[in-house]
Amino acid sequence: MSANPIPPLHLYSVPSDTEAAPVPPPKRERPRTAWTADQLMAANFPEPKWAVPGILAEGVSLLAGPPKVGKSWLSLGLALAVAAGGQAFDSVPVDGGPVLYLALEDTPRRLQTRMGKLLGGQPAPAGLTLVTECPPFPQGGTEAIAQWLDRNPDARMVVIDVFAKMRGQAPQGVSAYDADYVSVGYAKRLADHYGIAVVLVHHVRKAGSDDFLTEVSGTNGIAGAADATLVLKRARGQADGILHVTGRDVDEAEYALSFQPASGAWHLLDGPAADHTVGDTRATILRYVRAHPGAKPKDMAGELEHVDMDTIRRTCARMAEAGQLTRDAGGRYYPDTETRTQGAPEVSGLSGCPVNPSELQERPGQSELELSGLSGSSEAEGTAV
Repeated sequence: MSANPIPPLHLYSVPSDTEAAPVPPPKRERPRTAWTADQLMAANFPEPKWAVPGILAEGVSLLAGPPKVGKSWLSLGLALAVAAGGQAFDSVPVDGGPVLYLALEDTPRRLQTRMGKLLGGQPAPAGLTLVTECPPFPQGGTEAIAQWLDRNPDARMVVIDVFAKMRGQAPQGVSAYDADYVSVGYAKRLADHYGIAVVLVHHVRKAGSDDFLTEVSGTNGIAGAADATLVLKRARGQADGILHVTGRDVDEAEYALSFQPASGAWHLLDGPAADHTVGDTRATILRYVRAHPGAKPKDMAGELEHVDMDTIRRTCARMAEAGQLTRDAGGRYYPDTETRTQGAPEVSGLSGCPVNPSELQERPGQSELELSGLSGSSEAEGTAV
């Protein structure tokens, strides 16, 4: 055993290429936390800053997925795009700025190999700092990241891959929920203080669920403390994965992604995710019904010349059973319940007969029956990790 082991290269010891005169970090005012109601309503707040518009906003975002689904490829690709000011997912323009990537399960050689594939001959951005060792949040990791952020006041994103390496030991005497909430809270304080996006790469449970939020490994304290949750799941059909997104400043959405093994990049596919997770026949029917709500199977025959009418009818029926379409009593198909009920006559809850709105007003105590519904949505790799 060597008498002088190589010390670990922690985050706070990352060297710079050139020696520059020390510059004191900018002073950050303590954010205001108390208001009267009229003061709060009169205040002007800046819009949230986006690392990836529509997907990653400032705050803590949890990026979860099963092992080997491609989370690390996705997060490293996003880090390169943001640091260079290029296009995330090969289609979403992003503003450039310094990015810190904690690749805590990787070696420098593996990172170099992956970046070489992702860059495809393009120069590596100097604004991306990669670190393979960092102490956990409670043992100095918070301070180490804060020091890097002080040295890079224009930073846009910090990626922690994986979160389990940074959370540290749970405090004694607290519940599992509280321990999970506290562990995310370290990243939350950094994100809020510096106004940046912090991405925590995490895992999902082995058991699947209809609600992607419940698939995040750990208690609800992890997703509850995060500002947004992104779950990358394997898909069928033309897409290799579906990115489910929800959050406080992010609209809930699903994005169909295609993984390119040759480059290691995830590409965003055009159109709704459902179009890419079903077979060609179902995808064609979905597109037709979106353009022509209320269509019948015979109306779709022109779009599906290679498919016989019985197959179209059976496919539409199965799609209705799966929640991909809705069907009314007349055999007409709609992309969702909301579209089907728009413009429908109001119906008496007792008789089932159409009701004139004026009749409702003339009968005290009788409320108008609202018709509403929920639209259902359905949810490759060789080298993906």
